Amino acid sequence: MALAPSAAHVLELPNKLPLHRDEYLTVQHLYRGWSRLGFVVIGALLATLWMAVVADESSELPATLAFIAILLTQVVFWIYTYPVNRRTHNWTEAPDDWERLRDRWEISHAANALLSFIAFVCVAVAILNS
Repeated sequence: MALAPSAAHVLELPNKLPLHRDEYLTVQHLYRGWSRLGFVVIGALLATLWMAVVADESSELPATLAFIAILLTQVVFWIYTYPVNRRTHNWTEAPDDWERLRDRWEISHAANALLSFIAFVCVAVAILNS
């Protein structure tokens, strides 16, 4: 479930980057309420941590890598995405450097999609190895 929102951001990227300022702000309103999915990331963190702790020797490495990948999604969010959300008041305002902020926000979501995909693959490998 943690992969779905991230994948949506990546799939939207080619259509969102060419938008002008006002169009981009309008589209960003679609993300209102997505913060309620935070429990999914917490669940993914706890589940992958548990998986890494109880893993047998053959699945310990992929389970640990899955946990690290999910943990890194949080690092990316808090270092790159969250400051942009604060600066733009969750995209209700567009400062003069809005394009730089947009790129930072979009790239951070793409990075999290990649990390979530890596975690998904690692969980699958860990399950198959156990």
